[in-house]
Amino acid sequence: MRKNLYKNLLASAMIILIMVPAFALALPVQAQDDSDTLLWGGTQGDVENTIGLGAKDPREIAASIINIALGFLGIVAVIIILLGGFKWMTAGGNEDKVEEAKKLIFAGIIGLIIIMAAWGIAKFVVNALYEKTGATG
Repeated sequence: MRKNLYKNLLASAMIILIMVPAFALALPVQAQDDSDTLLWGGTQGDVENTIGLGAKDPREIAASIINIALGFLGIVAVIIILLGGFKWMTAGGNEDKVEEAKKLIFAGIIGLIIIMAAWGIAKFVVNALYEKTGATG
């Protein structure tokens, strides 16, 4: 009973010690009149330049993300193929290791085919979106 009381008191004290400085250091809110031109302490253009987003079209951002992700997956697939080739070269005539290496190479090639198909589909969809919305890209 007494042990639980000490545990609860210690836990409460720790929570208070963590929370009090957080509330003590909180800054007061100051309303601003220029809500159209000011955004987080600067003009809208300043914020866009600082955080690096800019006024880029969301379709371009999505296309960039897709290209980066598929590029990364392509690198992974090539590494799998290279790993399979390395295993085959170091198999030393062991048929089990050669079969495992063949499976790795085959899986890497299938992965590359899927990645290239996904890239083609994504490129088609993004281009179709650009054409249908009248944007140039």
